[in-house]
Amino acid sequence: MQIKARYMAAVGGAMLATLTASEAGAVSLTGAGGTAIYPVLQVWAQKYQQKNGDEVNYQAIGSGGGIKQIESKTVDFANSDKPLMHDEITQNHLAQFPQVVISIVPVVHLPGVQAGQMVLNGAVLSKIYLGQITKWNDPAIKALNPGLNLPTTAILTVHRSDGSGTTFNFTNYLGKVNPEWQTKVGADTAVSWPGGIGGKGNAGVAASVQQTMGSIGYVEYAYAKQSGLIYTDMVNAAGKRVKPTMEAFQAAAANADFSKVQDFYEILTNQPGSQSWPITAATYMLMRADYPADKNKSVLKFLDWALKEGQGDARQLDYVPMPDNVVKQIEASWAASLHATP
Repeated sequence: MQIKARYMAAVGGAMLATLTASEAGAVSLTGAGGTAIYPVLQVWAQKYQQKNGDEVNYQAIGSGGGIKQIESKTVDFANSDKPLMHDEITQNHLAQFPQVVISIVPVVHLPGVQAGQMVLNGAVLSKIYLGQITKWNDPAIKALNPGLNLPTTAILTVHRSDGSGTTFNFTNYLGKVNPEWQTKVGADTAVSWPGGIGGKGNAGVAASVQQTMGSIGYVEYAYAKQSGLIYTDMVNAAGKRVKPTMEAFQAAAANADFSKVQDFYEILTNQPGSQSWPITAATYMLMRADYPADKNKSVLKFLDWALKEGQGDARQLDYVPMPDNVVKQIEASWAASLHATP
């Protein structure tokens, strides 16, 4: 409950979240990027500061903003839920590696509907965001939810207004399950939405859904859980109804094989398996390969601590930690790409 209270206080404050410590003489690390990792990164930073005295100042401005800041050399590290392709990494002298696995859930605000009562599938979800399904009592939604008393209320879609890795993975999923989505909208950190309203950050989308009857949005699961949002179940690639649980996130993450890809580039949406949650993603840390090794070493010390000592906090907030074999791959990559080890 203490972690939840700290998280809720932070979300209720400024959207541009900053983590600070005040110990005199501490190393000060600056980072920026995705909002999806913020709940657990906040906890890591607080505990790390207590243990080592180092500050971690992180601006939760969205993956797109984080990428811009690390490319312009204004931060020590960045975070993105969208992995960068090899060409962009090499052109900007970056290094990329995964930190945890996140999960994205649809959230709704409907009278009498509680968390986990409604189920959606990819086809219906994509048609809602395409503006082809406009009422909550549409036959396609009713067919999936015969036991629910669905209102005639118009559907209002809520999406991210900022450059967002959460958006990238959400739209990537919609494109995989509906070719029309891929043709008309595509997948990126920012897209031309067919309709709806925007909210800044996961917290902005969460707030808009909370305030608007008849709305639907998408957020990282930690935001849905900690904010008490009404999330839906999903039908996965195997045709099975699944709930957003740690077991479902782990089942999807188990399909990742970072040893066979360049720069740890993996997209984990719509994974096979009867238990897999369909909208799952690795979230990545970005660092500059052209920074001095000593400068990167302080960042790596924190991120290595989080990969190992922060796993319990990650699980408590429903993130999937990297398994030991992947942690070893990540650590090995630091010496090669950053010329530094923690």
